[in-house]
Amino acid sequence: MSNLTSRIHLSALTAILIVVLCGGAAAQQRITGTLPDGATYVIDVPPIWNGTLLLYSHGYVVPGSSNPALDVGDPLTGGYMLAAGYALAGSSYATTGWAVQQAIPDQIATLDAFEAAVGTPISTIAWGHSLGGMITAGLVQEYPSRFNAALPMCGVLSGGVGTWNGSLDAAFAFNTLVAGGSLQVVDITDPDNLTNAEDILYAASTTAQGQARVALTAALADLPGWFDPLSPEPPRTDYADQIANQFLWLAEVDFPFAFALRAELEARAGGNPSWNTGVNYEQHLKHSVDYAEVQALYAAAGLSLEADLATLQKAQRIKADPGAVAYLSDYIIYNGQLPFPVLTMHTTGDGLVPVENERAYRYVVDEAHDSTMLRQIFVHRAGHCAFTPAETITALQTLDLRLTTGKWKDLTVPDLNNDADLLGSGYNVYISGDSLVPTPPAFLKFEPFPFLRIYDAFTK
Repeated sequence: MSNLTSRIHLSALTAILIVVLCGGAAAQQRITGTLPDGATYVIDVPPIWNGTLLLYSHGYVVPGSSNPALDVGDPLTGGYMLAAGYALAGSSYATTGWAVQQAIPDQIATLDAFEAAVGTPISTIAWGHSLGGMITAGLVQEYPSRFNAALPMCGVLSGGVGTWNGSLDAAFAFNTLVAGGSLQVVDITDPDNLTNAEDILYAASTTAQGQARVALTAALADLPGWFDPLSPEPPRTDYADQIANQFLWLAEVDFPFAFALRAELEARAGGNPSWNTGVNYEQHLKHSVDYAEVQALYAAAGLSLEADLATLQKAQRIKADPGAVAYLSDYIIYNGQLPFPVLTMHTTGDGLVPVENERAYRYVVDEAHDSTMLRQIFVHRAGHCAFTPAETITALQTLDLRLTTGKWKDLTVPDLNNDADLLGSGYNVYISGDSLVPTPPAFLKFEPFPFLRIYDAFTK
């Protein structure tokens, strides 16, 4: 057993033994409450608290959906960390949608509530998934004195402006080359916009020409050709399987954001925060992870890729509203300054928040000369935030060990997989709905492609 795994196992064992010796009198404490802006919070404190608080930021909640307070991403990870002596806390945020503006102060208010009810932590680790990964990195940037380390997972680490510009690029290409300009890609008011886009997408999937142009759409968003977390990754030259998976990403995940949920962001921002003026799509395509696939499918369809790229280049471009760009920059883009250790984790086959987000974050941290504080680990699996509890616990252990020792553990792939494997079969599972599917750890050495629409404190 590695020092990393044995350390947290001993912490959990110590807590359990103390409870047993005390006759089971100690009990886990759950505290709930409401913040002044209406957000709710939840706090879980183990019987024997080790002094470390994990402040969890949850992901995007579709407007109109239930919005409970969450302090962990999955119950298996939460149960393990509580047994190991860690306290958990998190809020609901005051609004749904692209709630970064509300989430950051709500998380700080939750931290205040924890300190009032429980006490001041010895150390506080920010962590979160997806939009919550973005919020976690935002907490690092905006409130560095309140935290000691951070774990953004599958995070929107390219920042808000770059992310929504990338979404616009894909929507613009699809609207221009496939939909004949019939869709709203910004300033969305048509309630049928998403339905129309998906109908056109499904029609395009039935022809070789449509598939080629949808592949170009996917390439401008760097979508992976891998969708099911429980399936093996298609071979790099299996373009038929890749485009089938990209159709699934677009239809089930990305198009709802591009052609419907963008309206919620525009309402927040007071206008359109995205633009493609000055963008060279031929250059972007050549830097995309999907470039070879696009070339192959265009050739198979008998289409001219050069002609379609020329069509995109001549199409009327979209300008952003400056006030909306300022809003999205405030909530949030990154300056790369890391006052303490930050560990990020991402699946390689993420089609909602592509893994290239990690490259964008590393770039800005390098620009700020804080790269010694950053480590990035990757999991070879399709899906957005598709981690096993064992992989998540291993990441938390790694980060906590960095706090304890003052040095990063050598993050070799065999060591990470061994640490996760030693957690046992109960945690090496993929949570699929109500099912727990046995899944081995899948850390790998990986280098993401460049993020195509980088926009941060150095490049804006």
